[in-house]
Order: sequence, then structure tokens, then C-alpha cells
Amino acid sequence: MKIKHIILSLLLTFSFSSCSDFLSVDHYFEDLQTEDRIFKSRDYTEQWLANAYKHLLLYNLEIGHQEYTITNCGDDIYYTEGGNCRSMKAGTYQPGWYFSDWTQSFQGIRQASILLQKVDINEDYTPEELADVKAQARFVRGYYYWLLLRKYGPVPILPDEGLDYDAEYDKLSLPRNTYDECADYIAKEMELAAKDLPYKRDIRSASRPTRGAALATRAKALLYAASPLANGNTEMADFTDHTGKQLISQTYDESKWARAAAAAYDVINLKSDGAPVYRLYTATKRATGSVAYPATIIPPHHPKHSDKDFPAGWANIDPFESYRSLFNGDLYVVENPELIFSRGENQTYYEYGIVSLTRHQMPQGLGGFNCHGITGKQCDAYSMNDGTPFDTKNSMKGFVTADEETKGIYPPLKEGVWKEYANREPRFYASVAYNGAVWPGASARQTDYLNKRAWYYRGELEGRDSGERWLPTGIGMMKFVNPKDNELGGGRIYPKVDLAIRYADILLMYAEALNELTSTYQIPSWDGTETYPISRNTPDISSALSQVRIRAGVPDFTADIYADYNKLQKAIKRERQIELMGENQRFFDVRRWKDAPVEESQIMYGCNTLMTTENAEKFYDRVEIPQFPTTFTRKMYFWPVSFTELQRNKNLTQIPGWQTYD
Repeated sequence: MKIKHIILSLLLTFSFSSCSDFLSVDHYFEDLQTEDRIFKSRDYTEQWLANAYKHLLLYNLEIGHQEYTITNCGDDIYYTEGGNCRSMKAGTYQPGWYFSDWTQSFQGIRQASILLQKVDINEDYTPEELADVKAQARFVRGYYYWLLLRKYGPVPILPDEGLDYDAEYDKLSLPRNTYDECADYIAKEMELAAKDLPYKRDIRSASRPTRGAALATRAKALLYAASPLANGNTEMADFTDHTGKQLISQTYDESKWARAAAAAYDVINLKSDGAPVYRLYTATKRATGSVAYPATIIPPHHPKHSDKDFPAGWANIDPFESYRSLFNGDLYVVENPELIFSRGENQTYYEYGIVSLTRHQMPQGLGGFNCHGITGKQCDAYSMNDGTPFDTKNSMKGFVTADEETKGIYPPLKEGVWKEYANREPRFYASVAYNGAVWPGASARQTDYLNKRAWYYRGELEGRDSGERWLPTGIGMMKFVNPKDNELGGGRIYPKVDLAIRYADILLMYAEALNELTSTYQIPSWDGTETYPISRNTPDISSALSQVRIRAGVPDFTADIYADYNKLQKAIKRERQIELMGENQRFFDVRRWKDAPVEESQIMYGCNTLMTTENAEKFYDRVEIPQFPTTFTRKMYFWPVSFTELQRNKNLTQIPGWQTYD
């Protein structure tokens, strides 16, 4: 691609409040630039790099409002506003429905590729600075391919040197590469980027990628390539390119799991000055508190964990606050040792980012839209506070009395709350807005808007009506909401941090990959400095899983679960469903596991929202939710390519089952 033919116009001014100047672009290139003028200038090069980064926003955000991040509306959460969530669950969307992410990603890939080809002429950078700039460009290029692979499956890999747009049309038409080729390309790009990326960034550059971010993306791509959807999936034998070449591996290869496990371990094993780069965030145990920041609810006594400090136990931590504050904005990017990659704080994205998502979750009594909730299946997935599964048939019934509230018998439940919500694990209370839950709204300056309780009975403010601002399951979502968030009474919604990749995910990935192995593999580390013996062994799996569970205030799995492959696989899948709820993981997990035909076809159920307070007990009867018909067909494993793109690129094939252009 010839630089002289490019009009450089930054179409979007954006910034993250974490002082990241590379994402703060407030002026424009307005004239035709020569490559010498652009890439010999430090300022112009930085702006070119910023333009490569900017395509990570909008439709490429991983957590946000459904208008931009529709896949975050997985099978276990939903929106009532608009029809996008319904269309996705019912499979009624059409090719090109959400195509902007395809366009954005390839624009970012092109931008990064040009920089990598041209920036060596820059004389303003030191050799170390130049290497870092190139590594950043290589990272974002690989990350765009990762976003595309996860959603669209195998995609065309553009030549690293870019495309000559003066060439004949036929030479611009590129077929899809295979799934394995895409995953291997991403892995290689991230290895190269990691060599020149630092372990840490300062506060001004906190959202730029680090070595860990590159290695974590590599691990995710390899895990997906090892998963059933892409590893020996004969159901996808007809997914081919224009020549008939099969794009999905037809032969199962267990060693892919070993490679994925080793890649995850590369992140776990990453050290700077002898200390691990990443660890799970934990909040200190709190003896006293307030409505917004309550005293620590101590989990039931456990002989192995109760009297030990983290990571062996929870004696010194607050499990509820340790989990809640990861998502609600109480931690800045540089304060969170668990955060591996982030786009920074996105409070400026009021219409489409996490702040928007938060407002759609909040009740109308706090100025929210009350239209983002969870399913009964997700609500019931959370375990009891001793780690045993929740069982609705044998759960407590009835309502918390005033006396029981005063005595604190069922913390944090208040009077009038259904007792099925009692004695649940801390992540439940950090994530689920059950009927009668308290929303502190502590930033309000008027007391009438503080500590509001949201009731979903018909006839109540948040209850069923003829519009969109009510929850068909009668179960709301508290995750991402700060206890200070309030749009009324002089309050405000606080900035949130984008958590694109966090360490808990890496630990769960490592455990999952190890569990799939039947042999021992010798896998070199990412930089070739050592070799890992990778096998299914309980100590390594437990070391990863126990950290996630103990941080959440629930005990490690028992020996019988670790000894049984099927039991452990089921337990890991459930752990991901709970730990990563609402983080745009579930949609892709159930697909890569090939569990979607069952998971996404199940009838959505919830509470009986037709009931008023006069029939309060009947509100908690499990009923089907007709507003969200569910289905899953084979074509829904991957996102379809638009007719426009198929028309433009004659060598690009459509996902099997979707209508193609002719």
C-alpha cells in the first residue's frame, strides 16, 4: 500500500482517563502525507499508532452496551431494550448484522502493518523506543486477528507488507486461512511482540500492552485452537475455502491442549526482578463497615482454609470485596495486579461502554434503565457459601423477618427477601441483584436517593410493565455497579476499567487445558529458555483453581472431583460461568466447547413477574420467559460475513448454513 495514496484522518477523538497520551488524539491529519514526513516524525508516528489502537473501541469493545457488544449478551444474561439480544438468542439475525467489527479490525490491521513496514526510518526514537513502538503495533495487529478469529472463525491473513490497492481486483481477493493457521499466526505475532514489550507500564501508559498482555493473548488463541470446535471437528468438514480446502482441523490432536497449557503457564511463570508479574487481587478483611462497604461476611468454617491467609485460605481477605471491586471502578488500572490487558477507564463512552452497561443495569430508582438482567440458570449456578451446589428443590423458602435481619442471621439479606438467596457464595452478592437487594447509591447528596431497594413485583417501580424497563426474569445484575453509582440526588456514575484479560481467566484456562491431557508433553517456553513437562496432574490443576475459588470465599474442589476427568471438566466450566459472568466469555466458551446446542437451546426461565406483593411467594415459582425464545443451529457457531464483503472478495467463503452472496 502506497503511503502517498492515504488520506490520514483520525475519525474519532478519544481518550482514557488513565493519562494514556497515546489514546488522546485531538487534532487531525488533513493533507496528503509522504511516508518520509509521517514516519520520520515522532509526533506523526505516535498519531499513526493511536489510529491503529482506536479500532479497539466501539464494536471491538469486549464489555459494553448491547448496541456495540452484542456477544456480551450471552445465553445467561440479557437486555430488554431493543431487539438485538432477542435476535441473537433466536438466531434471526442476518449476515452483516454486526459487521463494523470486521471493518474496524481490518482497518486496524492495515494501520499497524504500514507502521511496521515504514517506521524504521524514524530517527527521533532511541533503539529501545523504536522496538517498543513496533512491538505495540505488532500486538494490536495480532489482537485484531484474535478478535476476528474468536467471532468469525478462520479469516484471511493479510500480507504483512500490506496490499497494493493499485493492483487488479483479482489480486486483492484473499481466501480464509485455516483456523490453525490463524491461531499460529496470532501466537507467533505475540511471541515477537513480547520480546520487546516491557513487564509493566507507568501510569501514563497503563493501557499500552505489556509482555504479559501479548503472552496472554497467545494463550487464549491456542486454547481456542485446542478446543472441540476447532480440534478434530468433523461436523465442520464442509467449512472450506473457495478451492475446497478444509478450514477446520478434522483430526483431533491432544498436543494442542499441551501447547495451550504451556502458553498459559508462560503467563503464570512470568517474573520481573524475581517476583511474579501477576496475582489475584484481594481486599483486606474488614471488621466494621457501612451499607456501601459492609463488614466482611466470613465464610463458613473450613478446616483447610479458614485459618490460613491467602492464597491457602481466606483468613486475611474479604472475598466479597475482593471480587466486587475488580469491576466497579474502585481500582485504577495500575492498582490491579490481576489486570493483564485493558483499554483503560472508559467513562467517556457513556453511550456504549461499561458506564452505559452499568446505567442499563441500575434500577430506575437510581436513574438507571432497569433493562439488563440475568437468567434463572445463571442465578442458580452460584453455589452455597460452603461450596456445595445450590439445589432449588431443597433450598430454604419463606421471607427474611425483621427479627432475623436485626440479628444478622442471613447477611446481607434484609427483611422481605426470599430465603433462597440466603447463604450463597460471595460472588453471588457481588453479581446478582435479587428481588429486594439494596443499591447504596452513595454518591447522592440527597438522602431520599440513598440505599434504595429494588423490588421486581408487578406494580412496583422496577416491576413488570408494558415498556422495556423491567426484567422478564425478575433477577437483575449488580456486577460492574459501584456502591456509589447514582444518577439522581446529585450523584453520578463512576468510571469503570475495561478488563479485557485478567489473571483469573489465565488460571482457569491453565487448569482446563491440563485436564484434557492423557500423556506428558515437553513444551518449550515462549522464549525457548526452558522446557515445561506438561501433564494432567492434580497439584498443578489445584494450584490454579484453588486460588480463584479461595479468593471467592469457597473451598478448593475435593479429591474425588480432581480424580475424575468428567467431573473436573464440568466443575471448570461452571467455575468459568460464575467467575467470568458478564465479561463476554460465556458466548464464546459454549461455542468452543460445542456445548451451545444444549446450553443455548434451553428454555430461559426466571421468576413469575406477573405476581404482585399480594402473591409474593408465587413470584419465585420457576417459569418460562417467552420474551426470549432460544434456539441454536450449526451456523451459529461463527458470525456470518456480510454480503458486501462476499461481493467484494470473491475468494472469501461464507460460514456453512448462512446465505452466501451470488
